[in-house]
Amino acid sequence: MAKRLVIATAAMGIEALVAKEVRDLGYECTVEDGKVYIDCEMEDIPRLNLWLRTADRVKLVVAEFKATSFEKLFDQVKDLPWSELLPWEADYVVNGRSVKSKLFSIRDCQKITEKAIVSHMQEAYNKGDEWLPKTGASFPIEVALLKDIATLTIDTSGDALHKRGYREFHSAAPLKETMAAAMLMLTNWKPDMPLYDVFTGSGTLAIEAAMIGRNIAPGINREFVSQEWAAIPKKAWFDAIKEANEKAEWDKPLKIYANDTDPEMVKLAKQNAELADVRDAVNVMQRDAADFKPKEDFGVIIGNPPYGERLEDAREVHQLYRKIGNAFKEFPYYSVYMITSYVEFEKAFGRPATKRRKLYNGNIEVQFYQYYGLRRKRPQA
Repeated sequence: MAKRLVIATAAMGIEALVAKEVRDLGYECTVEDGKVYIDCEMEDIPRLNLWLRTADRVKLVVAEFKATSFEKLFDQVKDLPWSELLPWEADYVVNGRSVKSKLFSIRDCQKITEKAIVSHMQEAYNKGDEWLPKTGASFPIEVALLKDIATLTIDTSGDALHKRGYREFHSAAPLKETMAAAMLMLTNWKPDMPLYDVFTGSGTLAIEAAMIGRNIAPGINREFVSQEWAAIPKKAWFDAIKEANEKAEWDKPLKIYANDTDPEMVKLAKQNAELADVRDAVNVMQRDAADFKPKEDFGVIIGNPPYGERLEDAREVHQLYRKIGNAFKEFPYYSVYMITSYVEFEKAFGRPATKRRKLYNGNIEVQFYQYYGLRRKRPQA
């Protein structure tokens, strides 16, 4: 089959994690800011959508070219093989972006692109001046210009990939599932180790850990817009879903604990774990993070605590971080991982991090603080 170029979009700072996932699936890729370019076939799009835990979307690249005038944009868009991808009745919409480009009017870029696609489709399907009915499958098209380079893509995911289908309910400031998965991948946690999510909220970190631990494809419980495309054989979707079900270890025992002080959040986390089919893998309880009392001698502590974004909350958050710092130091064989935008976290926590990494939780710049636990001595032979 003909090779296609696909983009897996990603939050800034986790592109390398997306690239590792892509390579683990068996595909070659290159990395740019916020994007991972993948060489694959149309039949591979179902696997990418089903398995990528840290990517935001999977987009099919139609073309990339230089465009410095609307005339050039129209001509080059019209020459693209739209009729190979879109049926006559395709329900498409054109979105746009423009950064540091001569064609800075997003609205005009969208209008010119749509006009060019209509012209191509009318000629390809021999329809004269007839308007496209837009009654068929959905094709979300984007024209994105960056430094005069236009990239034409079709979104194959539909809803963003963080929408796994299990979190019908969430807390006021939820952590995206994709970011939760990224945080877990940046830890030293392995499925045979205990994991404590000490600020669980709606349970996202604990649930993502359970899905990783049981090798459950993150997209297995949701649908994708490209499932209705004739350009992707139904068999490709059938095979990808079959593979995901066969690889899942649904009954694998795990030691994952989640706690929150709010009884409503505890209830919420349990409901979401149930929807994700991992309720038996996550032990959810009402408990203060500072009352940490592990059942095992070693493991991983992870959390998305309050950030203290409002000035009136800063003192309370500082005290909270000091309390958990004092509590966690009693367990030196536990690694600790916390994400927060609070700039004085290390001071409040009581010690500098072993390592820290800049990430973005939505639009908020945060630091992922990593404290490595002591290595256990191996028993003498």
